[in-house]
Amino acid sequence: MHFEILVEDLSGKKALDILIPKIIDMNAGHTFRVHSYKGSGHIPRDLQSVSDPSKRILLERLPKLIQGYDKTFSSYSDNYAAVLIVVCDLDNRCFRKFRQELSNCLEKSAIQSQIYFCIAIEEGEAWYLGDINAIKIAYPQAKSAILDSYINDSICGTWEKLADAIYRGGAKQLSKLGGASVGQEKTVWAENISPQMNVDINRSPSFGYFRDKLRHLSQEESR
Repeated sequence: MHFEILVEDLSGKKALDILIPKIIDMNAGHTFRVHSYKGSGHIPRDLQSVSDPSKRILLERLPKLIQGYDKTFSSYSDNYAAVLIVVCDLDNRCFRKFRQELSNCLEKSAIQSQIYFCIAIEEGEAWYLGDINAIKIAYPQAKSAILDSYINDSICGTWEKLADAIYRGGAKQLSKLGGASVGQEKTVWAENISPQMNVDINRSPSFGYFRDKLRHLSQEESR
């Protein structure tokens, strides 16, 4: 099976490029590509985005992306299965409402392809915090008290929690440098922590959903 995966930012791509080969058996012929965007934004109410495509805002482009991938997948031969997975952060949204918005977008698009949504709760950094040991290996000087106080997939300012544990000066100092620097540091975290992660024992429920969805789809195709 071939997986096309869309993520909100470069750090998400860096992480998944490392983690996906740990999740699915690449020796079984499965393939994947991860595409990064420049933020999440919001799904257009009428599903007709008027935003500039070059800005690459994931949810604002989602209706057109779904239609485009459906058209592409429909051109593939019957023996080449492909699936689209959209990974996005919950942030400060209501989970049920956000999930319904995504489902409505999919239903109104009237597509035939396999398309799934995986929501990181609260943010992608929750998936790193699902494996505290991996963080401590990547950052031996990490503050254990902060890491150990984290409740998996809690709404608590997740990236800030991680920054407070591993970045000199914490989230407050990092935030002073601006959004671009925060994004760059998140990419460094992805590159350093993801290689150390054990995907089978990760304690983040939202990561577990993503992992199990990929494995289920790949195993179904292998049967």
